[in-house]
Amino acid sequence: MTRAIVVAMREVQAYLRDRGDLAFSLLLPIVTFALIYGAFGGSGMFHGTAYIVNEDGQGAYATLLIDKLDEMDSLDVELLTMKQATSKLERSDLQMVIHIPDGFSSRLASDQPAQLIFKQRGNGGQEGQIVASLVRGAIEEINREFQVKQQVIQALKDTDILSAGIELTVQEFIDRESEYPLIGINARTVGSKPDPVNEYLPGIITMYVLFAITLGARVIVEERRKGTLERLLTTRLTGGELFVGKFLANIMRGFVQTVILLVLGYIVFQIFTPLSFLECLVITLVFAAAASALGMVIASIARSEDGATWVAVLITMSMVMIGGTFFPIQEGTTLEIISRASLNTYANSAFSTIITDGGSLADAALDIGILAGVAVVGLVLSRFLFRAVPGGK
Repeated sequence: MTRAIVVAMREVQAYLRDRGDLAFSLLLPIVTFALIYGAFGGSGMFHGTAYIVNEDGQGAYATLLIDKLDEMDSLDVELLTMKQATSKLERSDLQMVIHIPDGFSSRLASDQPAQLIFKQRGNGGQEGQIVASLVRGAIEEINREFQVKQQVIQALKDTDILSAGIELTVQEFIDRESEYPLIGINARTVGSKPDPVNEYLPGIITMYVLFAITLGARVIVEERRKGTLERLLTTRLTGGELFVGKFLANIMRGFVQTVILLVLGYIVFQIFTPLSFLECLVITLVFAAAASALGMVIASIARSEDGATWVAVLITMSMVMIGGTFFPIQEGTTLEIISRASLNTYANSAFSTIITDGGSLADAALDIGILAGVAVVGLVLSRFLFRAVPGGK
C-alpha cells in the first residue's frame, strides 16, 4: 500500500508542476463561471432609462415630475432636445421618448388639464412599456397631491388662512405620509431567480473535475501503449499496487482541484461557514472517488488514446447536460429519471443541500451514499478489467 501511495503522490506532483494542466483545471472553470455570472448574475430587478424632452423649461410641475422619476432606483433620467429625440427615434436608437410640452406647468397651475406625450416606435419595446408604466405611476401620484391641495384650499377658501400657507401645510403632511406611510408593503419573495453563485458554481466545479479525471484515462492508455506501465511492473510494484496508485492519484488530483476552487469561492463570495466548508470537502472526496473509478473503467476498456478521449468527453458532457448543471430539472419528468444516471446529479444535489439549503451531511446522505456506491462498483469493475500490459495482466 505504501508503494501505491508513492505512485499517487508522484502523479499529483507532476500535475501541480504542469502549468498547462493547472490552467485547464483551475482557470477554465473560473472563466466559465465568470461568464455565466456576468450573463445571469446581478440584480433581477428592472432598471431602465427614461428619455425626456422637457420643453416646459423650469416649470414647477415639469421639474417635480423629473425629480420624482430621478428618485426611483429603477430609473435613470436622460434629458434630450427635440432634435436629438427625433433623430434617435428615426434611427431606432430609442424606442420611446417622453415629451413634456411647453406650458405644461402653467396649465396645471391654472386648473387646466395638461398632457404628456409618449413618442414611440411600434409598442415602445418591453423596456419602454415598463418605463411608461412607471411614469404614469409618478403622474398619478402628482395628480393625487394636486387634487388634495385643491380640495383643502377649496374647503378653506372662506377662512383667513392664506393659500400659500395651506399648500405648505398640506405638502408637509404629504411628505410625512410618503416617508412613514399608513399602509406599508412587506415584500416576500417566493420562487425567485436563484443566486447564480449557489446555482452554477457547484455544477461548474463538478463538471471540470469529472472532465479532468476522466481525461486522465488517456494518460493511462498512453502509458500502457508505450510500455511505461510494463516497466513499472519490473520494479517491486505489483499490478494491484499500480492500479491502486493510479486510482488514488486521480482522487487526489480531483480533490486538490476542487478544494482550490472551493477556497476561491469562499474567499470571493463568502458562501460557506467553516462547518459547511468541511462538509463540502467530504462531498468532494466522495465525488472524486466516484469520478476516479469511472476514469479507471474508461482506461481499462479503451484501446487507444483517442478512444479514451472521446469516451471521456462523451460521458462527461452527457452527465453534465442531464445532471442539472446549467438548468433545473423538474421532478417527475422523463429527464429527471434520465438524470439519475449522472454522477453530477448527486454531486450537485449534495452541494446544494449544504450551500443553498443550509443542510448537513445527514440531509445529503442519500446522494453521498450513491456516489460512494458508484465508486465501489467502478473500482471493482475497473480492477477486473485493468491490464498494465496489452493482452496481459
